[in-house]
Formats: sequence, structure tokens, C-alpha cells
Amino acid sequence: MDKAYVLGVLVAMGGVTFLLRALPFFAAQWLRRHALVERLGKFLPLAIMTLLLLHTGATSAAEHGHGPWFELIAVACVIVLQLKCRNALLSMLVGTLVYVALRNGF
Repeated sequence: MDKAYVLGVLVAMGGVTFLLRALPFFAAQWLRRHALVERLGKFLPLAIMTLLLLHTGATSAAEHGHGPWFELIAVACVIVLQLKCRNALLSMLVGTLVYVALRNGF
């Protein structure tokens, strides 16, 4: 392969990657005023987190023979702590620790 060709491809890939990363910052003024983006900003993060939780829980539950109980207990701990304390970091930390403890037989 020609070195100039490889260098050109790398520069083009770097430029496209940079532009894709910078685009939200350049379009921020338009995005803030658009009604669809505002609605998606309120709904989409929760929907994505719910889908990730369901997929991860189902996949993890299929890996061992205990069924989905460890995952459900950990999720219940997260929900209870979040409703009680309103601290997402604490809720996720305790939920993770509960899950790890249950999976390792503590």
C-alpha cells in the first residue's frame, strides 16, 4: 500500500470522527429550540435505561440456574432507595453491591 493513501484515509477518518463529535455543539442553538428534541430529551433517557436494564437482566438471568431472582432483588433495592433517598449514585451502588453479593453467595 502507498503511504500517502494510508495517511489520507487516516486523515479523512479523523476528520469525519471530529465533525461527528463536534456537530451537536455546532447545532446546539437549533436543538435547544426544537420541540421534538425537547420531547425526546424528556422521554428517551428513561426509555433507553429501561431497555438496557431489561436486556441486561434477562441476559444475566439466563447465565445461571437461579432464575431472575437475583436481578429482581437488586432492581427492587435500587427502586426503593431511589424513591426513599432520591440519590441515583447511592441507589446504583447499593443495587450493584446487592447483586454482586447474591451472585457470589455472600
